Amino acid sequence: MAGYTYEQAGVSIAAGNALVRAIGPMAKSTRRPGANAELGGFGGFFDLKAAGYTDPLLVAANDGVGTKLKLAIEHDRHDGVGIDLVAMCANDLIVQGAEPLFFLDYYATGKLDSVVAERVIAGIAEGCRIAGCALIGGETAEMPGMYSGGDYDLAGFCVGAVERSQVLTGLKVKAGDIVVGLASSGVHSNGFSLVRRLATDRGWKMERPALFDQDNILIDLLMEPTRIYVKPLLPLVRAGKIAAMAHITGGGLLENIPRVMPEGLHAHIDADAWEQPRLMAFLQAQGNIEPEELARTFNCGIGMALVVAAEDVDGVIEALNASGETAFRIGRIEAGTKGCTVTGSTETWGGRADWVATHNG
Repeated sequence: MAGYTYEQAGVSIAAGNALVRAIGPMAKSTRRPGANAELGGFGGFFDLKAAGYTDPLLVAANDGVGTKLKLAIEHDRHDGVGIDLVAMCANDLIVQGAEPLFFLDYYATGKLDSVVAERVIAGIAEGCRIAGCALIGGETAEMPGMYSGGDYDLAGFCVGAVERSQVLTGLKVKAGDIVVGLASSGVHSNGFSLVRRLATDRGWKMERPALFDQDNILIDLLMEPTRIYVKPLLPLVRAGKIAAMAHITGGGLLENIPRVMPEGLHAHIDADAWEQPRLMAFLQAQGNIEPEELARTFNCGIGMALVVAAEDVDGVIEALNASGETAFRIGRIEAGTKGCTVTGSTETWGGRADWVATHNG
């Protein structure tokens, strides 16, 4: 009787080693001061002093991409989900004032497809370059029986640093401050369980031009990677021009903005202040989604919300627009119960009358 081998059980050590060799140049392309981005050891070093910090606090974040991965797998759209992975972590660091420094990824699958894995990890490297952080390591796990078919899952872990004097905690927020919104690049990485349900129930033709945009394929619009806001925001953080920031992910505007608010203050958001993206309007109409539900499910066109002192807001918006972002005044901070209220007029976000959505806490 022949002896059992790991390969017979469905795990290829050789394929994993080949993948590590293939992604080495990708990691090296993300080098930055403090990290040499060499792979192959049991861990990665980072030199905070070499990165230019004197009295830093470390900030860590981890996240995944969620069920957006199912669409990537079903429609062979693997190239952007790595950017999503980095964005979900890096954007969570910048809201605390931290510069993302290094990133590690976890790629898990039933059977390693090196071509798919390389495409995914190339996206992770691209996301790291956009965010200015080094890809210093990761883990590729081949687990037969845990994942079926071509399924895989992703997780990311990012560490950043901020000088102690520049930490954003929300304590600087005050009544009279202005809320500035930065345009999203699409659905980003939240709400895809609802998107996929709508796609199934409504029979969307994913590989055809979108009904609302004949120049683009529907699946490509849905899979547009999450925008990474780090580089335009870092100079403003360091200049003390931002009081607080909220990354608009699951929970939408309604639930994410209060996370960076102190007690006794309430954010009032005017949904009429920016044009609803056509993709969001399509999702709303396809699902007959009430505006209040929209405000806590999708980003509704705003991927990042900033709280800025009234005297600084014009300069902040000008700087962000000059850096390639699209910034809007979307609301204000007033005294009241901690929370957020979003209001809209008839037809805004599909409302059949003027509407109000509120979340306290």
